[in-house]
Amino acid sequence: HDMERVFNTLLAAALLAVLAIPALAFKPAIVFDMGGKFDKSFNEGIWNGTEQFRKETGIRYREAEVTQEAQREQYLRRFAQKGSDVVIAVGFAQASAVEKVAQEFPNTKFSIIDVDWLNLPNVQGIAFKEHEGSFLVGVLAAMKSETGKVGFIGGMDIPLIRRFACGYEQGVKYINPKATVYQKMTGSTPAAWNNPTKGGELAKSMYDNGADIIYAAAGGTGLGVLQAAADNKKLAIGVDSNQNHIQPGYVLTSMLK
Repeated sequence: HDMERVFNTLLAAALLAVLAIPALAFKPAIVFDMGGKFDKSFNEGIWNGTEQFRKETGIRYREAEVTQEAQREQYLRRFAQKGSDVVIAVGFAQASAVEKVAQEFPNTKFSIIDVDWLNLPNVQGIAFKEHEGSFLVGVLAAMKSETGKVGFIGGMDIPLIRRFACGYEQGVKYINPKATVYQKMTGSTPAAWNNPTKGGELAKSMYDNGADIIYAAAGGTGLGVLQAAADNKKLAIGVDSNQNHIQPGYVLTSMLK
C-alpha cells in the first residue's frame, strides 16, 4: 500500500508539475491501453493516480480506453486537437503513436508510461526498474516455496516482460540455486494482456507440475492466474497494483509499479 501511495502521489505530482498555466484552465488527458482502466493491475494503478489528482485539485481530465490498436493514434490526436495541455499514454505499445502525434503537436506535452527512449522535446517518458522489484518477489517465492518449483506467466512476449521474468528468476536462484522456474508468455499480440482464461490454463499446468507459487506479469490475464491459485489451493504473486484483495489468502504479495 505504501508503494502504491507513493506512485499515486508521484503521478499527481507529475501532473501538477506541468501546471504552467492557471489550474482552472489546465486540461489533462489520458489514454488507457488494452485491458482497460479496470484491469486491477497496470492501467488501474494509473487510473487510481489520476482520480487522486482529480479529487485533490478539482481538475477534470479527458480519458479514453483503447480497444483496438488504430485507436491509439486517433485518441492521442483528438485530445491534442482539443487543446489538452498534457496527454498521458499508458503503456509501451503507444510509443510509435506518441512519437508521431507529438511531432504534429509540438506545443502539446505528452507523457508515456514504460518508455524512456523517445527523445522529443515535448515527450516525457516514465520508466521503472521492473527487474529489481521482480527480483525481490522471486526471493520471497523461493523462501516460501515448499516444492522448490515456482512459475512465471507473462503477458505479451516483449523485452519489458522478459525483464520481469529475468529479475524474478534471478531472485529465486539467489535463494535456491537448485530451484525450478517454469516460464510461459501468454501470447505475442496485445490480446495477451486480457486473456484470464489462458492465464488460468497456463497456471494450472504449472501447479500440476509441482509449482506452488506463480508470479503473473500479464495485466488482466493475471486475474486468471490468481483464480487458478485459489482453485488449486496454491499461491500467486500479483503485479503493478496491490492484488492481495482479489483472492485473499492465495496472494503471497504483489510487485507494485
